[in-house]
Amino acid sequence: MNKDDAKKLLCDLLSIKSVNHSDDEGKVAEYLKAFFAQAGMESTIQRIDDTHANFIVHIPGVSHDKHILWNGHMDTVPYGERKEWNTDPGVPTKSGGRIYARGASDMKSGLAAMAYTLVDIVKSGKKPAYDITFTGTCDEEKNGLGVRELLREGYVPEVQEVLIGEPTGLDIGIAQKGCLWLEFEVHGKTSHGAYPEQGINAVDYAVLIASRLKAYVTAKSHDILGHATAQITEISGGVAPNMTPDRCKVLMDMRLVPGQSKEDILNYLEEIILELKQETDGMIRVEVEVKNDRMAVSTDAEDAFTLGLKRSIQKHGIEPENIGINYFTDGSLLLAERPDLKILLFGAGEADLCHKANEYVILEKYYKSIEILTSYALNE
Repeated sequence: MNKDDAKKLLCDLLSIKSVNHSDDEGKVAEYLKAFFAQAGMESTIQRIDDTHANFIVHIPGVSHDKHILWNGHMDTVPYGERKEWNTDPGVPTKSGGRIYARGASDMKSGLAAMAYTLVDIVKSGKKPAYDITFTGTCDEEKNGLGVRELLREGYVPEVQEVLIGEPTGLDIGIAQKGCLWLEFEVHGKTSHGAYPEQGINAVDYAVLIASRLKAYVTAKSHDILGHATAQITEISGGVAPNMTPDRCKVLMDMRLVPGQSKEDILNYLEEIILELKQETDGMIRVEVEVKNDRMAVSTDAEDAFTLGLKRSIQKHGIEPENIGINYFTDGSLLLAERPDLKILLFGAGEADLCHKANEYVILEKYYKSIEILTSYALNE
């Protein structure tokens, strides 16, 4: 590995502005295509619209008995309040052995490490031990448009395992919470504020529903991820200070653990609604809409995939922990399409820096991630 070249790749990617739904994320795909072309590799850009595109390249291995997908997303979240940043978030800045920029941890350092590793292997005249398809996906931070289009157009091969370069601090991410954004609107009956018994208070009932849903969801836990969570993140309702509100809309953010599903939660919600209809003689009405649904992901700690990556990390003097993350990744969409997939997360970035001001990646961890990925790809 040439550290200067590896750092240049990282800084080049960080210099390409790819804020989700603001910049053209396809610019990163175009850069990656040119980068892989330096090693004589042909690749594909899947242009989706004016601001979205995916990058796909296939690297044949010594053996074709195994096929693994390496994946990283190319978009970033917005910068947030500029005054909270000590440097320009759109310009990679080196300081104290770190590179500061939006996307440094989440997850252009993971994307860069994977890209550099594969190009470096091919340039050296070697082949990976097995077939690798590497994809850079767009729109991961919002709707997962990139992975959805890869799947729809058949760009995802029949792989058995998926390695995603999300920030894990060089630990192994074996589990990630799912996500359900559930919106419901309660319709009650208005009345004079002095006579609430003549109305059906939609706000009261909406809060009651949310409270029961929260208790149901958070009762479940996982040995690595801890308890599932649920909270109201948006609420609106009411007419006037002296009127019983006849409408209330609530949006809940639920972070689910393996074993929980959208179907289970919707079934429980339906039970609640039926009870409330009986209580109000059918006067109450509830409309429900799922705004986002991401599966929880979990791969066994003793699976050969997990142990193989662990051995590669150990070869470089690190004893990794098996960790979980609370946010969703492209892995949830891949798993929904292919429930048999085994998915792991591995990257140099730090998960607790995601979406925050002064995001950074430690350069030595970035270099180390390339060494580990190289060992893993070559099965050395």
